[in-house]
Amino acid sequence: MTEPYDLITMGRIGVDLYPLQTGVSLAQVETFGKFLGGSAANVAVAAARLGRRSAVISRTGRDPFGDYLHQALREFGVDDRWVTPVDGLPTPVTFCEIFPPDDFPLYFYRRPKAPDLVIHPEELDREAIAAARIFWITGTGLCEEPSRGATLAALEARAKAGPTVFDLDWRPMFWGGEGGASKDGGASGAAARATARPYYEAALRYATVAVGNVDEAEVATGLRDPKACAQALLERGVELAVIKQGPKGVLAVHRDGRVAEVPPTPVEVVNGLGAGDAFGGALCHGLLAGWELEPMMRYANAAGALVAARLACSSAMPTVDEVEGFLAGR
Repeated sequence: MTEPYDLITMGRIGVDLYPLQTGVSLAQVETFGKFLGGSAANVAVAAARLGRRSAVISRTGRDPFGDYLHQALREFGVDDRWVTPVDGLPTPVTFCEIFPPDDFPLYFYRRPKAPDLVIHPEELDREAIAAARIFWITGTGLCEEPSRGATLAALEARAKAGPTVFDLDWRPMFWGGEGGASKDGGASGAAARATARPYYEAALRYATVAVGNVDEAEVATGLRDPKACAQALLERGVELAVIKQGPKGVLAVHRDGRVAEVPPTPVEVVNGLGAGDAFGGALCHGLLAGWELEPMMRYANAAGALVAARLACSSAMPTVDEVEGFLAGR
C-alpha cells in the first residue's frame, strides 16, 4: 500500500448548479455555475487546499457529469481512485437558491437513487481506511442500503485506529422527512429523526469525533441544548464533540475535560452553503497538526467564514495563506 492518506472521506458527491443571480427564486434565475459538490467530496477538497493528502470514497453515474467530477477532484488534488461509476443511475445534481444572509434552500436531484448510496462493503479498501490518519463519514451514508452497511463496515475496519470523524450531516428528506419519500416527517421531521437515530448511535460507537449543528446533534441524542448534546455525544463513545451554533459560534468539548467556546467570525455572507465543509476540512487540518481546541476552532471558523463570503463551495475552499491572512486581519 502507498503511504497512508492524511484524510479519507466517504459519502456524498455530485454536481452543484448554483445560480449566478442572488436574491431571486430558481424560477427567475437565468445562468448557473457548475461546481463539484457533496459534503464528503467538499471536505476532502477543503483538506487538500490546506496541503493535506486526501481521497474520497464515493460513486457517480457513468455519464458526463461523472466524468466532470473525476476531473474536478484531480484538479483539486484529491485522489479519486475509490470514486467508481454505477450503471443506470445518473450523477446527482443539486440546485440552490441564494437569499443572503441565512436562507439557502437546496433542491436535490438524487432519483431513482444516488450512486453514492450504492457503495458495497466488499468494495472497500479496508487496509487504506484503517491506515488513514483521519477517516470521515457522514450521516447521509447511513440513510439507505447498501451504503449503510458499507459505512458501518468501514467504521468497523477502522476500529478507532486514529481520529474517526462522524459528520452528523442531517438531511431529513433522505430519511423520509420534510418532503422526503415517505412524507412522514412533517415540519419537524420527528419521524425521520426517530428512524435515523439507531443508525447514528451505531456509528457513534466507532467514532472518536462527532461534528454537527444543534439540529444534527438532536438526531443523534434527542437533545437540543448544545452543552447537553456535547455531553451526550461523549457518553455515546466519542472523544471530542463539536457543536456548531451559527451566530453563537462553536462549542468543542473533549472527554478529558477541555472545553472551547469560540465566537463566530463575522463576514458579509454571500452563500452559506459549503461553510460547514470548509470548517470540517480545517478541523481535520488542526487535528493532524495536534492543535489545542481553541486555536483549532478559531481556524476552522475562519475557513468556514471565508467560504460563506464566496459563491461556490469546492472552488471556494481557502488555502493556508488565505486562512492565516484572514485571522491576522481580525
